[in-house]
Amino acid sequence: MGLTEGTTKKMMKQEVQDSSFTSTTGTQMRPSPLLGRRRREAAEEEVEETPQEKKLRLAKQYLEELRQLEEERAEDEEEFEPADLIGDRLKEDVLEQRGRLQRLVAKDVQPPDPARIHVLRGHQLPVTCLVISPDDRFIFSASKDGSLIKCKLCGRLTDTFGKVPVGDCDDFPAGEVDSGKRLCVVPGGKKGTEERHMGHASQVLCMAISSDGKYLATGDRNKLIMIWDAATCKRLHIFRGHRDAVSGLSFRKGTHQLYSASHDRCVKVWDVAENAYVETLFGHQDIITGLDSLSRECCVTAGGRDGTVRLWKIPEESQLVFCGHQGSIDCIQLINEEHMVSGADDGSLALWGLTKKKPLALARQAHGEQDGQGLEQPYWISAVAALRNSDLLATGSHSGSVKLWKCGEGFRKLEHLLDIPLVGFVNSLKFSAAGDFLVAGTGQEHRLGRWWRIKEAKNSICIIPLKQKTTASSPESPGSS
Repeated sequence: MGLTEGTTKKMMKQEVQDSSFTSTTGTQMRPSPLLGRRRREAAEEEVEETPQEKKLRLAKQYLEELRQLEEERAEDEEEFEPADLIGDRLKEDVLEQRGRLQRLVAKDVQPPDPARIHVLRGHQLPVTCLVISPDDRFIFSASKDGSLIKCKLCGRLTDTFGKVPVGDCDDFPAGEVDSGKRLCVVPGGKKGTEERHMGHASQVLCMAISSDGKYLATGDRNKLIMIWDAATCKRLHIFRGHRDAVSGLSFRKGTHQLYSASHDRCVKVWDVAENAYVETLFGHQDIITGLDSLSRECCVTAGGRDGTVRLWKIPEESQLVFCGHQGSIDCIQLINEEHMVSGADDGSLALWGLTKKKPLALARQAHGEQDGQGLEQPYWISAVAALRNSDLLATGSHSGSVKLWKCGEGFRKLEHLLDIPLVGFVNSLKFSAAGDFLVAGTGQEHRLGRWWRIKEAKNSICIIPLKQKTTASSPESPGSS
């Protein structure tokens, strides 16, 4: 197809614009010959680089980054052993990718001091979901009132492995955390005002944050997914497509690919950076109540009363089905790339390996039984959390406490560690990335309904510091499924 006269003129005009730039005084200036030669040389080098050379260059760059990171950590620990740093880190990365990395930290966790558990208020109705920023500096939470709150964490926190302190306040001793100021509040609006009102106009059920901390995603009962700038809390996009409440969200680690699950029984894939819908996957026979993912191009979901946990392989558009709970599966989270944990309303807590369709370990009535109107029934498991690539788990219910659990070596055993008193429905649990604190979102009601109401409970966020024994943590141990 030939070029029209108008097209030719536009191309010539664009070439003129591209070949010059504007100075600070507003005048057009020509680029220097030296700058042009450097650009041409850089382009030639890029073109001449073979795939093998590129792989070698990236590998060297990766090793240099690892060396610098481990040297910084060693300086903080006052233990500098350069011969082992890179090798240990590479071994750890390989185990993590294979889903066999299991840091043995649970045995060092001690009961927290109740006086140091900090409570954040602000939501008028029960907190339904929360996330912690990848750098452990901010907490985002949402509620049945449709509001979204961003709070800043402030404190000197030493992580589970005794490494780098986080936060930017020097007023608190190691292992203690305090709440900073509330940075942003997006109030809930009335139904039908989503276009004029910046926030949600119905109950928010789920949220996720990208691994680079750039994007925040929230999903509500009104079938909407909202994408936010995590730094400013400014709404960027609204994704529509689900036919019922959005109940699960997760970003694929290292990307801006977003997975969403809904009460319409399907999983959708989105590209947040491109503001685009990708595809839809079907399979569950009941509402999906939870979803999680890590770095692989797959996600796991909890299927409510269809009694199944499913692993979705996105490129193959296939799924694996796991069965083991007797009741509605209400929450799920990946521990590493090969293992996950789920909780159900029959009170059971299940530990899974992705290569076996039955649980590797199952704790029945994990939170005990309640006596209601002469009928004994187990406390529902309403939230689960896993410290990634470790043996430490947490579960929540409305039994009056959060429970910490230890996964046995090889992920084949569940051992109860301790109880942390907490009144109300625990609707969301998250460990900090460093593992030095646990955050719980609580309320007077369950996040998915109003079956019970605990009047003495507070609709709040509880920040629970996790104390560690002074002994050195155990080395990493590869688990097997």
